[in-house]
Amino acid sequence: MHNAPRRESKPPMPLKNGLLPIILGLFAATAAAAAPGRECGPQALGVAREIAVDGRERLALGLETYPRTLALADHEVVLTFDDGPVAGTTAQVLDALKAECARATFFLVGRHAAEEPALVKRIVAEGHNAGHHSYSHPARTLRLMSDPAARADIDKGFAAVDAAGFGAAGPSPRAPFFRFPGFADTPELVSWLEDRSIAVFGADLWASDWQDMTPQAELELVMSRLEAARKGIILFHDSRASTARMMPEFLKALKARGFKLVHLVPGPGPTPIENAKPGWTSNTEAIIAKTLGPKGQRREPQEGRGVKTNDDLMR
Repeated sequence: MHNAPRRESKPPMPLKNGLLPIILGLFAATAAAAAPGRECGPQALGVAREIAVDGRERLALGLETYPRTLALADHEVVLTFDDGPVAGTTAQVLDALKAECARATFFLVGRHAAEEPALVKRIVAEGHNAGHHSYSHPARTLRLMSDPAARADIDKGFAAVDAAGFGAAGPSPRAPFFRFPGFADTPELVSWLEDRSIAVFGADLWASDWQDMTPQAELELVMSRLEAARKGIILFHDSRASTARMMPEFLKALKARGFKLVHLVPGPGPTPIENAKPGWTSNTEAIIAKTLGPKGQRREPQEGRGVKTNDDLMR
């Protein structure tokens, strides 16, 4: 499938007092938003299928950090972006996605959403997820904040993103997806989010676009990693110029090499989950130890969790 599936609907009943044109206009606008980019043909990447993710199942997903991930088929990928929205680069990424009828999950920083509400509205209108990445994206991570302060920062981020994208914030985030800045979680914060039916996401592979590189070098790096892994949740940063410039070619490369795009939506379970292979260890804990020092270590490591060396540095 190259495009979002069209939703069947019955025509509206005739209305009096001139309301029918208004209702039809609103219906057309809603349908266009519900099926973004459906004018694309078979040459476009499109969305092969959707996966409903049910946060009530207490999910923490992504093999770089957690011992489980989404059960994807061979050559299926999920696109995610962190740290936006940012003027210029986020719009470039959205343009590239729109051209290929592709959809993604954006983990947005609350203060950036408050500064660029039009970009958040565009993310929502074009069928992407406006997920969450804290309000301030603290340099020393949420892990080094007190638990009450970290919760307040996360809640403030929920409110800022939803106010920007939907005009108002409610008791729960519209897109109940959260990613910890720098992947520096704590067991207490993960449990608190799970208690609120919010799914926590890591990633299965990185573009490492926090490092300075050319768009071509980034393309070659991420495609080599994807060819080796054969599937997974990919982490990009829509705040990075190299990623924004690379994205059109990356989406074309996915199509050319037979990869299929999976889009996540909040919805009822069961969420398809795949557990890590025996001997799994967390890559991110080693990196956090490098960047944050001893204070960055987990206060209550989960049983069986280990670390291994990774030369990439996160921020």
